[in-house]
Amino acid sequence: MTDRLRRGAAALAAFVASAVAPGIALAAGTGQPEPWQIGMQVPVTPIARELHAFHTEVMWIITVITIFVLALLVIVVVRFNEKSNPTPSKTSHNTAIEIAWTILPVLILVVIAIPSFRLLRNQLIIPKADLTIKTIGHAWYWEYEYPADQGGGFKFDANLIEDKDLKGDQIRLLATDNDVVVPVNKVVRVQVTSADVLHSFAMPSFALKMDAVPGRLNETWFKAEREGTYHGQCSELCGQRHAFMPITIRVVSEEAYAAWLREAKTKYASTAGDGARYADATR
Repeated sequence: MTDRLRRGAAALAAFVASAVAPGIALAAGTGQPEPWQIGMQVPVTPIARELHAFHTEVMWIITVITIFVLALLVIVVVRFNEKSNPTPSKTSHNTAIEIAWTILPVLILVVIAIPSFRLLRNQLIIPKADLTIKTIGHAWYWEYEYPADQGGGFKFDANLIEDKDLKGDQIRLLATDNDVVVPVNKVVRVQVTSADVLHSFAMPSFALKMDAVPGRLNETWFKAEREGTYHGQCSELCGQRHAFMPITIRVVSEEAYAAWLREAKTKYASTAGDGARYADATR
């Protein structure tokens, strides 16, 4: 019987390993989701790395608490069932236990709160920006404006590339006809608003998510430390084509960004007026 149990346990372990291994191998994509993904995308900004570390810390805390509670339940079932404990205790209070189960959760919450508040502070306090981009959500596409006083002075729309028009390595439902381009290792301030309904500007690899609210200018920031193409989507249920509002950001070298700026000034129409300065939402 023991050998049979051992063989059964080995078979179960092999099955779990074969089922989980592909998910682990593809748990994290860079700039895009992966088939069978079970984890977050690879972080490429300081905030994203900090958020991932906080997520891991909280997961360990949750795991320990879950195992502890499960162990208590098993002990209660085994030791205090009717057969093992026919005469139950009539004790109604235990001061030490009541103090412990009040203080311990408070301490756990403090351990979680400290890195959480630090992360929130780093997300909300925007460092001196090297570049500002204004993002406007429309039903259902994104519009981007580059300020003239930072080498831009133009704006463009970014629409989903339909399936029939996909080329090369473009990703279905995530590719756009015009990409946002930013230089690597530069602080980019993103001002977000909406022209019609609520939208949400989200980029998983940057740990970036900011609501686009009509009549309101929100701000966020990122500093991409790796060149590449990164994909996101609108994350606010905004109507019929909510699922077709992708975001594509290309992070390039400073030289490539300067060349793109020169090309973009010719490709895209100039913003009305000087289009040079945007309000600071923190003022």
